[in-house]
Amino acid sequence: MPDMRWVVAVLAGVVLVSAYLVWTAARVERLHSRVAAAARALDAHLLRRAAAAAVLAEERYATELYAAARIALDAGPEEREAAENDLTRQLRNMPLAADDPAVEPVVAASRRLALARQVHTDLVRDALSARRRPIVRLFRMARKHERPRYFDVDDPTLITQPDLPVG
Repeated sequence: MPDMRWVVAVLAGVVLVSAYLVWTAARVERLHSRVAAAARALDAHLLRRAAAAAVLAEERYATELYAAARIALDAGPEEREAAENDLTRQLRNMPLAADDPAVEPVVAASRRLALARQVHTDLVRDALSARRRPIVRLFRMARKHERPRYFDVDDPTLITQPDLPVG
């Protein structure tokens, strides 16, 4: 009967290794799906901020801000980071009064963008970490997914000044 114990032990080992491989593959798949969802959310927040900045620029007759907002709205994937960084610089150069109702949508959109960027960065870091694991590389579990990329943009959080005149 010792032969039967070896068979059961080997079978149990195969089941455990198989379960671990399936769990790891599912984790890699989930991480990449979450990165894709976070990238879509980040893109939506970038568009909302650029649109709010364009509206603010129209109200203030700020041509440079309006141009930066339009470029950010129309930018393709290759020039998106540079366009968003330029828009952030333009927004920071503009005096923003805390009690100005025209400023509120831009500040709110910038805060949500900062949160979306942080979530995206965290998920990309986790996905890249999972991809570096030897078992994932050995079994090529991430082969059907493009390598996730960080979105390198300046911190979009804006600071308003309470004592500025509105207008």
